[in-house]
Amino acid sequence: MAKAKRSVKFMCQECGYESPKWMGKCPNCGAWNQMVEMLEPTKKGRSSFTHTDEAAAAVPITKITSDNEPRFLTQMPELNRVLGGGVVQGSMVLVGGDPGIGKSTLLLQVSAQLTTTGKRVLYISGEESVKQTKLRAERLLVTGDNLYVYAETNLEAIQQTIQHVKPDFVIIDSIQTVYHPDVTSAAGSVSQVRECTAELMRIAKGGNIAVFIVGHVTKEGAIAGPRMLEHMVDTVLYFEGERHHAYRILRAVKNRFGSTNEIGIFEMRDIGLVEVANPSEVFLEERLDGASGSTVVVSMEGTRPILVEIQALISPTMFGNAKRMATGMDHNKVSLIMAVLEKRVGLLLQNQDAYLKAAGGVKLDEPAIDLAVAVSIASSCNDKPTKSTDCFIGEIGLTGEIRRVSRIEQRVQEAAKLGFKRIFIPANNQGEWKLPKDVSIIGVTTLGDALSKALPK
Repeated sequence: MAKAKRSVKFMCQECGYESPKWMGKCPNCGAWNQMVEMLEPTKKGRSSFTHTDEAAAAVPITKITSDNEPRFLTQMPELNRVLGGGVVQGSMVLVGGDPGIGKSTLLLQVSAQLTTTGKRVLYISGEESVKQTKLRAERLLVTGDNLYVYAETNLEAIQQTIQHVKPDFVIIDSIQTVYHPDVTSAAGSVSQVRECTAELMRIAKGGNIAVFIVGHVTKEGAIAGPRMLEHMVDTVLYFEGERHHAYRILRAVKNRFGSTNEIGIFEMRDIGLVEVANPSEVFLEERLDGASGSTVVVSMEGTRPILVEIQALISPTMFGNAKRMATGMDHNKVSLIMAVLEKRVGLLLQNQDAYLKAAGGVKLDEPAIDLAVAVSIASSCNDKPTKSTDCFIGEIGLTGEIRRVSRIEQRVQEAAKLGFKRIFIPANNQGEWKLPKDVSIIGVTTLGDALSKALPK
């Protein structure tokens, strides 16, 4: 008797859309030539899991105990801040970033730190052999009897090792190299990433094990694999930084156990990643006195105020259309502020090329940087430098008004701590809060008012 044929389907490698026939363009995400032939798995289904050993049942929310999830602190306060106060037991954390940014370095250092508290860590590498991982650990001065290293990509073998070692923490480096033998597609495909992540989630929740998984990113900067991957995990961390800068920024874009506004700043050295205790001094240490087009703003990253230098270069255009370029900030924000400067202040910029940059490789995306951006553009256009002890905080409206911003007291205190003497803030932010000593607080209501005081004729 002939065996029954296994059904065939086609799956988009970009979004996971399934179709019974091949198509050149995915109807779901619009990607071309991403449909790959796959066989239906022989396994009929996956086992479900619950977060506790008790039988699953609907319970009134008033009868549920709200005990805080236990957290484990690493020896990196920057990482603890981003995670919301430490690693939550039974959580699943996805760490993404460009190749060579320091994902594996960070997790290997964290592994050694967790073993010092008596916890058992299993580091599973699908990209390096055990000896290669050992060489990297020696360079980073990482060791410990409770740190286990295992080189494997078969998920079933990984499950058996986890049951044998019984670790408190598991690190998968990386999820794109792990494959499930019951799934017919290649490792790294949409179905493989989805199934392997679901199985690791079952292990994390069922065994109360904290699992870290490393994710590759696409050329657009998003984590490779289906978008469902980020929805399944508890926390998503992105490691950012330019290749030519030694500083790295760890940012949470999803966190079920804490805020997504916090960032951690590290410096890459030959012994690994080192925390930057005072990032404001780092971003301002190379600033030139008396340079036009340079201003300083206090940006809030979560609960942390950071002083960043904003640089602008305005030069006559050589072509018909003026060029606008921005690094570290939104290009559309720059165009909007330049339009306000032309309309409300009378600054002629339509025949000028504009190049703006947030020094140090940091990315700024909050409204409070508007005033500093506008003053830097006007300073470069008129070739008049601002005072080196001036700092600017405020949001600009389309009518040229300076609008209030949040956490103004924290911003002013941080600027005063680093020696700034004049701080321009929205007039509506002046109120009943303690002013630092030897600092002049200048309240401004309009953009023209701010420019006349910062760049007097």
